[in-house]
Amino acid sequence: MRTDYSIKNSITSFVGNIITFTFAFVGQILFIRILGVEYNGLNGLFNNVLTILNLFELGIGTSITYNLYKYVKNNNKEIIKSIMQFYKKSYYYIALIVFIVGLLLMPFLSYIVKVTVNINLYVIYLLFLINTASVYFVSYKRNLLVASQKNYIINIVNIGYVVILNIVQILILYLTKNYYIYLIIKIICAILENIIISIIVNKMYPYMLEKNIKPLNKNIKKNITNRVKALIIHKTSATVTNGTDNILISIFLGITTVGIYTNYNYIISAIKKLFSNIISNLIPSIGNLLVEDNKEKNYQTFKKIKFLNIWITTFTSTCLLLLIEPVIELFIGKSYILDKAVLIVLIINYFQTMMRNNFATFKDAGGIWVEDKYVPLIQLSINLISSIILLKLMGLKGVFVGTILSSLVLWFYSYPKFVYKKLFNKKIVDYYKEMFTTLIICFSIIIFVYITANIYKFNSLLSELIITTLICVLLPNLLLYMVFRKTNEYNYYRNLIRQKIKQYKSERRKSNYH
Repeated sequence: MRTDYSIKNSITSFVGNIITFTFAFVGQILFIRILGVEYNGLNGLFNNVLTILNLFELGIGTSITYNLYKYVKNNNKEIIKSIMQFYKKSYYYIALIVFIVGLLLMPFLSYIVKVTVNINLYVIYLLFLINTASVYFVSYKRNLLVASQKNYIINIVNIGYVVILNIVQILILYLTKNYYIYLIIKIICAILENIIISIIVNKMYPYMLEKNIKPLNKNIKKNITNRVKALIIHKTSATVTNGTDNILISIFLGITTVGIYTNYNYIISAIKKLFSNIISNLIPSIGNLLVEDNKEKNYQTFKKIKFLNIWITTFTSTCLLLLIEPVIELFIGKSYILDKAVLIVLIINYFQTMMRNNFATFKDAGGIWVEDKYVPLIQLSINLISSIILLKLMGLKGVFVGTILSSLVLWFYSYPKFVYKKLFNKKIVDYYKEMFTTLIICFSIIIFVYITANIYKFNSLLSELIITTLICVLLPNLLLYMVFRKTNEYNYYRNLIRQKIKQYKSERRKSNYH
């Protein structure tokens, strides 16, 4: 059952993200052509600013989901009701805080961004703020589905949301060219999506509508509170680290540079979400597994997920390195191409972020936030200081070099100590051996494919894109197969696929018979 849920969650997430990327990419192209690069820069900048405001969520959702695993598994309805009621009240307060703090930031907008387009900067910011704050009032019930390993329901509803949102937004842009209405549509669709999920949860778990809810047990509340205290630091670090790039670029290099970089960031983020969600959707199943506290079993599961993550990361890093420039040039324009050195740094940052997925997944599922609560502060300090210094020395690429440098504290301290040793009881030296072996394999494949693809010279951009895409699809996967075909992890997935195909055919035969 755990494997079935994981497969459902991952497949629906993958399909949903493909649909999301397709619709949103078309929307992005039309958005730039209709409104221009400065509006695109505003989108990227305000999304970053509001991402930082989300740190007031404090990791409450993550902590509560972790506490729900055990009670969902045991079907303890009374405690589940109490936890969800606590969650609901917490999110109402967070929504209010986010909105108030967001309003207090409005006077400082003129210091962050300078625009030449005829638009009310404060109204635009207010619409972004309303979208961020309002979702907290209706989104808390999602976590019951997550803890129940039923992310696939959320994924299916999200597909509908994305399709409707992008179609309506594209029509509005085409017919009115009105950025205000464009943003209002997003607010309405986001609220409706969460209301639909709330209705589904109420039907699946009727006890959620009961009024006889007991106050949350003091020990459970204390457990949640203790983890939230540690998560505040983790949340703040991750939010500031991920949310300051566009702000720094806007202050030092201008909103137009933000608009150009946003296209790269949009494609990289979409691919990251598309494939990293395959791993992150396993968190509920892993949380369910870790409750059993079998370290060897946990490690074997980790190795299987790590293998999948290595394959995905190597393949997607190769594709992004070779395809992102021709895609942007073909669909958006040659003037939107950044320096090659910036692209290489962006891909290295993408690679190291993706390679962290399996570690982060086990760390979150295991509730390891208290033990390394000061690590994010170190990471945050390194990121901000090095990004600002390197931005002045190296230009745009310096921002991302700073982010890469800050991640080393996770790779060389946090993951070996708090995942490898704590969760699996493995030697740290084994971690380093595996890490460097993996890096050699992955980078060798990426570099080989890059050199191979650049041997050929093309007469047209379209033919370059087609041939390079074929090389990216075939060559890295062939090389990965040759390297890993004899490993236990490869054979596990091969047998799993065969088993599921056999099971599907068997069910089809039974269905046809009846």
